[in-house]
Amino acid sequence: MSVSWNTMRMLPWFLVFSTVSLQAWGTPTMVSRKEWGARALTCRALLSPPVPYLITDQLAGMECEEQNTCSQLLRGLQSHSVHTKGWCDLAFNFLVGADGRVYEGVGWDVQGLHAPGYNNISLGIAFFGSKIGSSPSPAALSAAEGLIFYAIQSGHLSPRYIQPHLLKQEICLSSQHPVIPSKACPNIIPRSAWEARETHCPQMDLPAKYAIIIHTAGIGCNVSMDCLLCVRGIQSFHMDKRDFCDIGYHFLVGEDGGVYEGLGWYSQGSHTYGYNDIALGIAFMGNFVEKPPNAVALKAAQDLIQCAVVKGYLDPNYLLLGHSDVVNTLSPGQALYNIIKTWPHFRN
Repeated sequence: MSVSWNTMRMLPWFLVFSTVSLQAWGTPTMVSRKEWGARALTCRALLSPPVPYLITDQLAGMECEEQNTCSQLLRGLQSHSVHTKGWCDLAFNFLVGADGRVYEGVGWDVQGLHAPGYNNISLGIAFFGSKIGSSPSPAALSAAEGLIFYAIQSGHLSPRYIQPHLLKQEICLSSQHPVIPSKACPNIIPRSAWEARETHCPQMDLPAKYAIIIHTAGIGCNVSMDCLLCVRGIQSFHMDKRDFCDIGYHFLVGEDGGVYEGLGWYSQGSHTYGYNDIALGIAFMGNFVEKPPNAVALKAAQDLIQCAVVKGYLDPNYLLLGHSDVVNTLSPGQALYNIIKTWPHFRN
């Protein structure tokens, strides 16, 4: 599946979800994983509710009109997802059948694999069961409305949720090709997700020679919606108060486990004088003088560094530095500094 923020090829039924009102929709009929015969769930990455995004898609080549047939198709889809694609499970949190039932995918608490870059900040819902070329059935649309209302009422989805525009890509089991997933890179939440201002900064000299670990020293975040607001606020502060060309960091890490794209790979940062063109600045959101970031944030940063090497953005012989190694500052905070000293490539 691909996500487009500029292309307006909306599916005919898309507007149903952009205007969902909080009225008393009935709770849809739910079919649990056990009821449709799912294998054990092995996905471990968790969501931090309420998530700010809702992503929908429609699967083709999976026609069904009653629960037994729909369940059989989902078992086949799960096997395909695990054995052919190498995923931990189905890509979606929930799937809505043409029979008007909601089938549990990875559920409320686990990240799906429906939209790279958004999996940890969105719920993914897929329609299936309709004939190829057809819109979801009225029963499916009604069930989805009830599911969304329940998600908001139960605190899984923000009442202010955003639904990105999706490019329609019909998925047929018989035409899939094996995909080798990249395990090196975390899901990077792009600038468009936090509504970054458009800017122009000098280019980086890639591959970078250094990775510099920083803390923002402000208030941290462990809920995705708060992290989005935090990144946007940091950009405004850097541009409006410090006169930077953009946010100063290449990437920011939240205690929701998210990696947020700051400048990205290609633009120079404004984080460390003398190193901005040759070092990737990775900032943990929060103050870590006395207490380190949580485990999911630390892992996300380590995965990002590994990703940078694999993708060629960071020299394989890079040096890892704490901000205080090259600037007179408390950043990245002593508690965090004590941890990164144990990471590979740290400069003694």
